[in-house]
Amino acid sequence: MYKIIGFIVSVFFFTGCISKFAKIEKSNDYEYKYKMADEYYAVKKYVYAQQLYEEVIPFLKGTAKYETLFYKLAYSYYYQSDYVNAENLFKTFTETFPSSNKSEECEYMRAFVYYKQSPKIDLDQTNTNKAVGLLQAFISTHPTSERAKEATQLIDDCREKLELKEYSAAKLYYDLGYFKAAAISFNSLLEDYPDSKHGDDYKLIVIKADYKYAEMSYEVKQKERFEKVISEYSDFKERFPDSKLLNDAKGYNELAKKNINNIQK
Repeated sequence: MYKIIGFIVSVFFFTGCISKFAKIEKSNDYEYKYKMADEYYAVKKYVYAQQLYEEVIPFLKGTAKYETLFYKLAYSYYYQSDYVNAENLFKTFTETFPSSNKSEECEYMRAFVYYKQSPKIDLDQTNTNKAVGLLQAFISTHPTSERAKEATQLIDDCREKLELKEYSAAKLYYDLGYFKAAAISFNSLLEDYPDSKHGDDYKLIVIKADYKYAEMSYEVKQKERFEKVISEYSDFKERFPDSKLLNDAKGYNELAKKNINNIQK
């Protein structure tokens, strides 16, 4: 019974809100519409605020209110998670009002909107790459900004995701037995992320992949391919002298040497 009453009250309240908004929309008083848009914005009714801002923006263009209207319109889209329109409006704001005290914020928000659109690792990472580029540009342009530290953290988050995606692709080559491709991919991963905390893991997989590739090769090719294992181990030892994986890498190095000796006999 109480649930039914609550539902009826909610319906009447919602209908009343729509009715009130419809009356505002019919008004020809654009100052009034702008005032009501601000009121809706203040109580976080962004759908209504956005619609009214868009109705009055042609009439307030060039006035003292235009900058604030544009700013709130961008956020109205952002708070509705309409990131495509929000990004466009934040970008346009910085171009239209370059001297505004809100320009830096909107420049940051444009980059942040791309960060918000960064998808799951297995999907296309175009938006992630765009976020990194725009965040780096923001830091270069505003190195002393309070937002620079947060931008740096967002870049780290994005790069971690991009690294994991590249790792997944390289690991798939290894799991499928495409060892030459795996070794190339993991070396590329090391070049792209030289400061990765997983660098020694990647290098060990390169050594393992090269070793397996040499094992599978025709005898005439085995010597030079086992020598590559030895070369990769030498590089591992130089780059990661304190790695816990050094003994594992050394094991493949010894096996490669043993195979070369057997070939030469």
